[in-house]
Parts: sequence; structure tokens; C-alpha cells
Amino acid sequence: MRYRRAKVPGGTYFFTVALADRKSTLLIEQADGLREAIRVVKLRHPFEIVAMVVLPDHLHAVWRLPPGDADYPTRWSLIKAGFSHGIPKSEHIRPSRAAKRERGLWQRRYWEHLIRDDQDLQAHVDYIHHNPAKHGYVAQASAWSHSSIHRYIRMGWVKEDWGIGGEVGGGYGE
Repeated sequence: MRYRRAKVPGGTYFFTVALADRKSTLLIEQADGLREAIRVVKLRHPFEIVAMVVLPDHLHAVWRLPPGDADYPTRWSLIKAGFSHGIPKSEHIRPSRAAKRERGLWQRRYWEHLIRDDQDLQAHVDYIHHNPAKHGYVAQASAWSHSSIHRYIRMGWVKEDWGIGGEVGGGYGE
């Protein structure tokens, strides 16, 4: 099946990518494997990670693609496959997935949104950084180790206590 996706060369996109088992903690248990899968894909298919957070069962990211390139589906496919190859096979694999040589780790689909302007970008970056607190994993965003908020703090773009005491962003792609 072919899904309608916004594909703008050089575009900036927000993504939500989730595991099939939404009760799993695999993404944080295997965060190094996910980081390595992303690193390997970036070598052959460059892109900038503007912001990202990895939660136990899903992740959110904002990517900026190179000029002339709109092929984020290939990047996600390779990241999912690279991550999955490093995980021992223990999940149930439905016949429909087995026929396509797929594992049962990831949801097949993912949410994507083309960022429209600077305000839209800021709203999505804020949403990403606030997400661990929104889900109740931490009291403040900077307490979550699997987040690009730490780069934002180091660069002086936000303070360590950013987001305390209020809701930030909207419900993008949950």
C-alpha cells in the first residue's frame, strides 16, 4: 500500500515512530543500538536531527533533509531494520509480516508532518522536549537522558528548568 506523504526536497519534518508493542521498553533498553542504527544511516543518507526524544515504546524526531532530497521513508526503513537486526528474535511474528520478511518490532506506519514555518518548528521541538514529562516519566524535561534537550541546554538555547510548571506544545502524533 502506498501512503500519501508530504515530500518536499530539503524539507523539515516531525515524526512519531512507535514499536508494535506499546508496553515495551525496548527503545530505552537498547538506546545504544538505536543510536548506532541512526549513525550508520546518516553516513549514507545524511540528514540533520533538529530535535529528538526516545521513550520506552516510541520516539519523536524533527529532521531537516539535504537540499534536493525528500527520501525520509528510506531512512526510516533502514533505521528500523538496522535496529531490529541487533535485537534477538523473541517477538511474535504474524504470518503477514513473515511473508514480507518483516519482524514484529515496529509499527508499519509512522506519523509524519511537514514543518511549515519557524513557529511550527518551535512548537514541535518544544513538544519533543516536553514529551517525557507529559508521559509522567520525569518531573522536568532535562531529567530524561534520551532527549536532545541536553544539546539545547549546552548551546544555551533553553535553561535546565525549561518547561517546569506548564503544558508545552500540542498532541502531535501520539
